[in-house]
Amino acid sequence: MKRLLILALVLLCLSHAQTHDAIAQTPAASTPNMSATPAATTTTAAASATPTASPDASAPVSASPAPETTQAAKLPATKGALVLPVEKASPAQIPRFEKPPVIDGKLDDDVWKQARVLKDFYQIDPGDNSPPSKPTQVLLGYDAKTLYIAFIATDEPDKVRATVPRRDQIFNDDYVGFFLDTFNDKRRAYCIFFSPLGVQADGILTEGTGEDYSVDIVMDSKGTLTETGFTVEVAIPFKSLRYEAGKDKLWGAHFFRRIKRFNNELDSWMPFSRDVRGNLNQAGKLTGLEGIATERTIELIPSIAVSESGRRVRAFSIEQREAFRAQGLNPADPGRLVNEPLSFDPGLTAKFGITPQMTLDLAVNPDFAQVEADQLVVTANQRFPIFYAERRPFFLEGIEIFQTRIRAVHTRAIVDPDMAVKLTGKQGRNTFGLIAASDNGPGNFIGDDRLNPNNLKFLDQNATIGVLRLKRDIGKENSLGLIATTYNFIDKHNDVAGIDGRFKWDKVYLAEFQVLGTRSKRPFFSPERGVTEDRTGNALAYFGVINRSTRNWFFEFSGQGRTRDYRADVGFVQRNNINVNGLYAGYFSTPKEKARLISWYVTNFQHTDYDFQGRMQIWESEIHLGLNFRKQGYMDIGYERGYERLLEEEFGARREARPCLDQLAQSGTRSLGCGFFGESAERASDKNHFFWSGGVTPSKKYSFNGYANYRMGHMDLDFGAGRRFPRVSPSALLLGGSGPRDPGRGGLVEIGANFNHQPTNALRTTLSFTKNRLKRYDTDRVAFDDNIISLRTQYQFTKFLFARARVDYTTLSANVKAQALFGWTPSPGTALYIGYNDDMNRNGFNPFINDQNILEPGFRRNNRYFFIKTSYLIRKSF
Repeated sequence: MKRLLILALVLLCLSHAQTHDAIAQTPAASTPNMSATPAATTTTAAASATPTASPDASAPVSASPAPETTQAAKLPATKGALVLPVEKASPAQIPRFEKPPVIDGKLDDDVWKQARVLKDFYQIDPGDNSPPSKPTQVLLGYDAKTLYIAFIATDEPDKVRATVPRRDQIFNDDYVGFFLDTFNDKRRAYCIFFSPLGVQADGILTEGTGEDYSVDIVMDSKGTLTETGFTVEVAIPFKSLRYEAGKDKLWGAHFFRRIKRFNNELDSWMPFSRDVRGNLNQAGKLTGLEGIATERTIELIPSIAVSESGRRVRAFSIEQREAFRAQGLNPADPGRLVNEPLSFDPGLTAKFGITPQMTLDLAVNPDFAQVEADQLVVTANQRFPIFYAERRPFFLEGIEIFQTRIRAVHTRAIVDPDMAVKLTGKQGRNTFGLIAASDNGPGNFIGDDRLNPNNLKFLDQNATIGVLRLKRDIGKENSLGLIATTYNFIDKHNDVAGIDGRFKWDKVYLAEFQVLGTRSKRPFFSPERGVTEDRTGNALAYFGVINRSTRNWFFEFSGQGRTRDYRADVGFVQRNNINVNGLYAGYFSTPKEKARLISWYVTNFQHTDYDFQGRMQIWESEIHLGLNFRKQGYMDIGYERGYERLLEEEFGARREARPCLDQLAQSGTRSLGCGFFGESAERASDKNHFFWSGGVTPSKKYSFNGYANYRMGHMDLDFGAGRRFPRVSPSALLLGGSGPRDPGRGGLVEIGANFNHQPTNALRTTLSFTKNRLKRYDTDRVAFDDNIISLRTQYQFTKFLFARARVDYTTLSANVKAQALFGWTPSPGTALYIGYNDDMNRNGFNPFINDQNILEPGFRRNNRYFFIKTSYLIRKSF
C-alpha cells in the first residue's frame, strides 16, 4: 500500500517536470473497421465506397441546411485502404470564435458563419461508403474555454424519430454525434451523441473493447426540430475533457448520424474501409486548437442521503420459542416489521484537475447506495459468481484505464469505502492510474450478525485496498501495460501483479496477451484432505489471442487459464484450475442496403476446457446463421454439440478424504456417503443445444426481441432451488432430501422476451419475461422452474426531470421487488432523488421455520426502504 502511494507521488512530480514535443501527424490514408457499438455498428464486410461530391469544406455556411445532393464519386482503394479526398486527407482547421454562441439549438447566431464546415457524409451501414439518404453538416469552432459543435440534419420533420429519453438512453431515436480522440493516440476517445432534442449520451470508447456510457461529462446541448429536419448545438468546456492541444497538435475525430427508419442507416463524415480493422485509426484530424486557457479545476460534490428502512424480524422471542417447545408446540412465527431509526449519511466527492491530462479524485464517506437496482437474473443451478457492472460515479471516472482482458480490477469488490482516492491521467505515451481505499464493507455487520461470536474478530474492521495501473503506447497502435493490486483484511491478504500487451500489424491482424501472478494468504480448501486451512498460495493466470479480420472473414484463436490457487480479491473470478482453448471463424456478407435481406453471416465457435492436471472439463462446437432484414429486423439460429465432465473434487472433498454418513455406512456401501453418490467420482454428459433469437422495430412506438433455447444434456448440479424445488436427484429421493450430491443430465428450456411500447414522446414502458426450467432425465423430476417478469415504466417530463416505476417478480422464491423513483438530474454531480423500494413475498414460505414448508398466503413484506438523496456540483477554475 505504501509503495503504491509513493509511486503515485513520483508520477505526480514527473507530470509537472515533463515537457511535450509538438508532433504534427498527417492522417493515414487507410482506415479500419468500426467496432460493434451503438454509435458505429457495421458488419465486417463491405463493398466499394461512393460518397457524395465534396465541395470546398472550408467555406462558411449559414444556419439553413444545404440542399440534398445525390452526386457521388467513387473512392479509389489501394490494398483495402481508401484514397481520401484532399479536404478529408488534410487536418480540418478549427476557427477561433470571437464570442460564444447562445446554446439554444437554433443556430441563428452570426458567429456560426465563421465555423469550419464538415459535409459530404458517407453511408457506412448498411451501405459501404455510398451516398447517404439525407445530407448532414457539422459546424466547428472554439474559444479559449469551450469547444462548439453544431449539427444540421436535413430530413422530413414528421418522420424524425425524436422522443424525450433519459441521459444515455437515446439510441432508439435518430441521433448525431462524434468520437474525439483528444490525444490522437488511436486507442481511446470520447464518444458523445445527441438525440434530435439534444438529450446526451456520453462515454468512453476504448479501441478493441467498445463504448462505455457509464461516464458523464459536464457540457451543454440543445436540439430542435425544424421545417427541414433538426439541428443540435453543443458547448463542451475544455476543462471537462482530458486532452493535448496547442500548435500543430492533432485530435482524431469521427462525426456520425443515425437514421433509424432507413434500416438503421449510419452515416459518417469519414469513409470506412472494411478491409482494414479498427476504428480510431480511420478518424479524420482536427487542428488549430491553440491559445486554450489552461485551467486547474476543483469540483466539490457534497451529498446527503436521508433514509429509513424496515425489515421483517421474528415476532417470538427466544424465551417464547422455548416455552412453545416445552409444551410440544411449534407455531409458525408470523414475523413483524421493525423500522430502523432515521439515517443521515453525509458525504463528499472532490475532483482536482491538476493538468488537462491528469485528475485527482477523492471521496470521503461517499453516498454509494445505488439508485439503479441490479437486474434480476436466474440464480438457480449457478455454480460460479454472477458479474454485475459498476454503477457508482466515483469509480466510473477513468474506469477504462483499469480494465484488462483478465478482470484483475472490478471496483464493486470495494463494497463500502469510508475514504478513497484515485489519480488517473496520461502524459505523452504513458497512461497511469492509482486507487487507494479503506473499505468498511467486510466488517460492517448488522442485526444478529453483530452478536455472532465468529464475527467479533472482524466487527467494524476495514480492509485496505490499492490498485496501480501503468500503460505505455508503442508505435502507432500498440501498447504494453502493468497492473498490480493489493487487498488486506485482518489475516486475509491478496497481491496480484502482471503485464499485458496489444499489438496490431498489416491492417488486419491483432494479438493481445496478459499474464498475472498472485500471492494469497487466506483460507484454502483442500479436496485431497477434506479440510480448510490458512496457508499461502501462489498462482498464475494467463490470456492470449490472435485474430485476423478482413472484408468478409474473421478468424481468431485464443487461450486463457487460471491455476487452482488463483485469487483476485479486487477483481472478478469465476472458475479456477481451468484452461480454455478457443477457435472462432465467421463469414459476413456484404450488406445490400436496398434488399429485403440486408446481410447475413455464418459463424462457428469451438473451445476445449481442461484443468492443469490435463483432465477434460468441457468441449463445445457452436454454429450460427444470422439474417438481418429491414426495419431493424434480425434472426439468428444455432446448434451446439458438446461434452461436459464434472469431477467430485470440484464440489468438495475427494471421497477418500470424506467420512461416510452414519446412515449409509450401515448399508455397507461406503461410496454412497463419500463424494458423489454411487461408485463413480465423476459425471459426464453429451450435449445438444438449439438456439433461436430475433427482433424487429417497426416504428418508434413498438419494438420486440426474444430468444428460445433448448439444451439437451444440460447438467443439474443437484444444489436444489429452495423449498419450492428441493433436490430431485436419485440420492436425494432415496435419502429424503439429504445424502451426497448427485449431478445428472436433463433438459433445460430457456425463453426470454422484451416488448417496448412508447405511446408518447415522454412515456415508455418495457415488459420483460424470462423462463428457465430444468427437468432431469433419470428421475423425471423438475429441478427448478424460474419465471421472472419485469415491468418498467418511465415518464420523462423534461430532459432532466423524470418519474420511474419498476416491478420485478420471480416465481422461484415468490419474491416481488418494487421501486418508485422521482429524479431531477440537471448536470453530472447535481441531482435529487426521492425513492421507495419494497421487497415482498407473495404466497411464499415462512422464513423463520426451515424444517416445514409452511406457505403464507398473500403478500408478506421482507423489507422496505425510503430515501432522499441529493448532491450539488460546485465547480471552480483558476
